[in-house]
Amino acid sequence: MIHSLFLINNGGDLFLEKHWKSVISRSVCDYFFEAREKAVEPDNVPPVIRTPHHYLINIYREKIFFVSVIQTEVPPLFVIEFLHRIAETFQDYFGECSETIIKDNVVIVYELLEEMLDNGFPLATESNILKELIRPPTILRSMVNTITGSSNVGETLPTGQLSTIPWRRAGVKYTNNEAYFDVVEEIDAILDKSGTTVFAEIQGVIDACVKMSGMPDLTLSFMNPRLLDDVSFHPCVRYKRWESERVISFIPPDGNFQLMSYHISAQNLVAIPVYVKQNISFFETGSSGRLDITVGPKQTMGKTVECLVVTVHMPKVVLSANLNATQGTYNYDPVTKILLWDIGKLNPQKLPNLKGSLSLQSGAPKPEENPSLNIDLKIQQLAISGLKVNRLDMYGEKYKPFKGVKYVTKAGKFQVRT
Repeated sequence: MIHSLFLINNGGDLFLEKHWKSVISRSVCDYFFEAREKAVEPDNVPPVIRTPHHYLINIYREKIFFVSVIQTEVPPLFVIEFLHRIAETFQDYFGECSETIIKDNVVIVYELLEEMLDNGFPLATESNILKELIRPPTILRSMVNTITGSSNVGETLPTGQLSTIPWRRAGVKYTNNEAYFDVVEEIDAILDKSGTTVFAEIQGVIDACVKMSGMPDLTLSFMNPRLLDDVSFHPCVRYKRWESERVISFIPPDGNFQLMSYHISAQNLVAIPVYVKQNISFFETGSSGRLDITVGPKQTMGKTVECLVVTVHMPKVVLSANLNATQGTYNYDPVTKILLWDIGKLNPQKLPNLKGSLSLQSGAPKPEENPSLNIDLKIQQLAISGLKVNRLDMYGEKYKPFKGVKYVTKAGKFQVRT
């Protein structure tokens, strides 16, 4: 299946490679670099790139491209899902998935890749199993390994590897038993100049952190499960219970895991949390233009919009911007032609406004089209779809765990056309 894996940073430097079946030359990545140059944004690189003898299937996570080399036809989504699992494993082990962290822990990275794939086929991808096979790095363990010459590789087979519940290790014990669930939703939307929704959908995930003793059997129910029509579950979930009763019944892995992901594409169910009034114009004469942007809350259910950022990719002829922001700070980069307005927390009583003039290259023709605006935001304690957890029941154990649910709404690809 997967012959090789290359990790490439944003600057195009290939800083790690791993081969399973046979060594494939780095020159195969030239096809990827060509596709990267054609794409304006890293997210726009095609996930599947065909070459004369290989397929390059890639993902972009944390400013790193994970590029896998395939020699035979395989389901692309299967490979993409596995690449995401690799990135999530690095995040779980090291706290973050960045080039610096991967280079600092390169030995453990190679050990993990060796266990996760066997001759190019996925083998052990569950975090609990991997942590028994390869212990996560700590300062004390690193010092002991340096002094004694030992390694992080475990000496015994993981307890869950041979059980019918491979995602959970046996004999788990905690002093405090707790289960936390994070409902995280991202809005992907396109609004036209008048503010009308052209396209809108919600990508949601439920992340769980379960630290409970023994072998608890949990059942999670929702107030309005009919919202969820396109779902994907962790292997621990009993799918037949979901189909018949619309409840999530599962024996959880130990620690952090993604319980489920879902997709809501019905536009009548997607609330747009902010509105944008904008006017960007370029004059025929005088090599100048005007910019006026105002952002306000729309459907926020009384919650505060935080971390609000407006990004504008200006045409190449725009040299500088002389603007005045009533809230937050703005910065225009004349090299990348990106205007960044960091508003922060949105105040409904005094709407933030950015207004001023743009200086254009002398003698250059007027830009044919106005730039679009990209919006980034966060709303705490709100699932924009209206999804709400009803209750969490536990069976199989006698103790009473502490339970908590948190809701977060973020902007995914949120674009306003001008």
